Amino acid sequence: MMKKAPTPRTALAPGLAKVLKRLHYPLDVMLMCVRWYVAYGLSLRNLEEMMTERGIDVDHSTVHRWAIKLLSVLEKAFRRRKRAVDRSWRVDETYIKVKGQWKYFYRAVDKAGDTLDFLLRAHRDKAAAKRYLEKSIEWNGEPEVVTIDKIGANLAALEAIHAGRETPIRIRQSK
Repeated sequence: MMKKAPTPRTALAPGLAKVLKRLHYPLDVMLMCVRWYVAYGLSLRNLEEMMTERGIDVDHSTVHRWAIKLLSVLEKAFRRRKRAVDRSWRVDETYIKVKGQWKYFYRAVDKAGDTLDFLLRAHRDKAAAKRYLEKSIEWNGEPEVVTIDKIGANLAALEAIHAGRETPIRIRQSK
């Protein structure tokens, strides 16, 4: 008796297979549409037209549902396979205008200059800095050294994070 070759849907991770359970289009079509939607900033109607040119009849609202269902699952899968980051971080914040409103832009970069994480907040205070640093540590691992600027909120947030740890993160301040 010959064994059946696994189809793409059965060879997937359980989380992704559960999401794809009731979707009736081929997986490669769904992933291509979602990738083009995210990577190239195409509108849903443009994607509908592009798929029609390729002989695939799909509605723009269907592509939107695929994006909603697949992006969160794919993001989790990509985070699990993310490369390890350097243990020396530089954390800073600046303010930028987003849709006419000023926001504080927190970011962390490693020694290679790769962005580890970022966060937009309406306020620059200890609570915002602490939330940002906890999220970055959770997703990227604990750094050995963090270089920050002279802003008191970052220092206060790092000291609050130190309270529950055995091995503290070394803090360097630079103007």
